[in-house]
Amino acid sequence: MEKRAELQSTLRIEDVPTVRAMVAQKLREAIMSGTLKPGQRLVERDLCEMTGVSRPSIREALRALEADGLVTTVPHRGPVVSTISLEEAKQLYAARALLEGFAGRECARLRDPDVVRRIGEALARLKAAFAKSDMTAALEAKTDFYAALIGGCQNAFVERMLRPLHDRITLLRITSMSQPKRINKSLREVTAIWRAIQSGDPDLAEQCCVDHVKAAAVAALSMIERSSAAKKADADE
Repeated sequence: MEKRAELQSTLRIEDVPTVRAMVAQKLREAIMSGTLKPGQRLVERDLCEMTGVSRPSIREALRALEADGLVTTVPHRGPVVSTISLEEAKQLYAARALLEGFAGRECARLRDPDVVRRIGEALARLKAAFAKSDMTAALEAKTDFYAALIGGCQNAFVERMLRPLHDRITLLRITSMSQPKRINKSLREVTAIWRAIQSGDPDLAEQCCVDHVKAAAVAALSMIERSSAAKKADADE
């Protein structure tokens, strides 16, 4: 017993966030909220001033975010907030449709009252945020909606695959949620997902999830194509 206790004491890691982890989280939140925008340069000196930490901590945090696909190192420019190409977006949404459809199906099959409640609460906050045109609150509510949906499927492997996809898609969601027509349609879609899960209908929940992802993909791909066309036109002038 003494040896076991000694071994535990030697191997135990205190659950205290490192400076790098805290900085990475702050930068992640800034990217997700749109404070740091896609394509924006991440200058170490500026980030040090913003966060009050040293350059080594900033570099470690940026490497962690690069591993998650939120930051890209561009030759001769350094780290920038990642952007998503048209082809990359197509692949992201295709993978998301498969995984999220499964998550919705499992949520409805399991019909965990706590999960149903959390999804419903996030949906209510999303509606309230859109009514006030508060895009920051809407983004937070949408993130919580998907977190409850993904966690509610109770499949650790699906959860691990979906979370980084949603991190990347949030880079597009910030812009797409500002489109009035898409806002109303998206609300109807996520409400249908919640109702299907609430009623315990796996087939309908899966279909509603897939339909929502496909509709989101159309909006996102259209947005990327318009942005690319605008940049090309500016370059040609």
